[in-house]
Amino acid sequence: MTVSGSAATAQPVVTLIDEFAKLPGIGPKTASRLAYFLLRASREEANALAEAILEVKERIRLCSVCFNTTESDPCAICADPTRDRSICVVEEPLDAVALERTGQFKGRYHVLHGAVSPVEGIGPDKLKIEELLIRVRNEDPDEVIVATNLDLPGEATATYLHRLLVPLGVNVTRPASGLPMGGDLEYADEVTLGRAMAGRRAL
Repeated sequence: MTVSGSAATAQPVVTLIDEFAKLPGIGPKTASRLAYFLLRASREEANALAEAILEVKERIRLCSVCFNTTESDPCAICADPTRDRSICVVEEPLDAVALERTGQFKGRYHVLHGAVSPVEGIGPDKLKIEELLIRVRNEDPDEVIVATNLDLPGEATATYLHRLLVPLGVNVTRPASGLPMGGDLEYADEVTLGRAMAGRRAL
């Protein structure tokens, strides 16, 4: 949502508010607060934020194996020979971070970068699904855990993946109940998420 300029608001401030408003979960009011916070901040603080954003864009890439965010390729988890031969499929990098914090999963991840959602124009071809199938064929994992979110897109994605993975002869599971319906994995507490992973069920 573009903020209209006015005599009371300088154009650079309007532009900054518009850029903040493009961020997920940031509405016009929060975008305005962030912009005016930066106006009050010192030049050093503003430069530190700008440099951090540029450094992320310059140094962070996607792992060529699991498509998680990483500084090195392959990422530390994919390169770790002590991880077991299971793959946990998640929608976003933050989901892998949340699951890793539980300490319940010792395998590797595969990040889809979204979920199937026809309403939003997101089909399977826009996700890292074909790459997952190639991994499963090449790595022959003991188990594939489909840990997509428990909302309609997440459930649709889980059903779609199940249909593709079962013919490959792999054991496909889903985290157990205990996670709230409609909730995102990244917001679940570690205990609930850990129990859901420990008690996963066949999909």
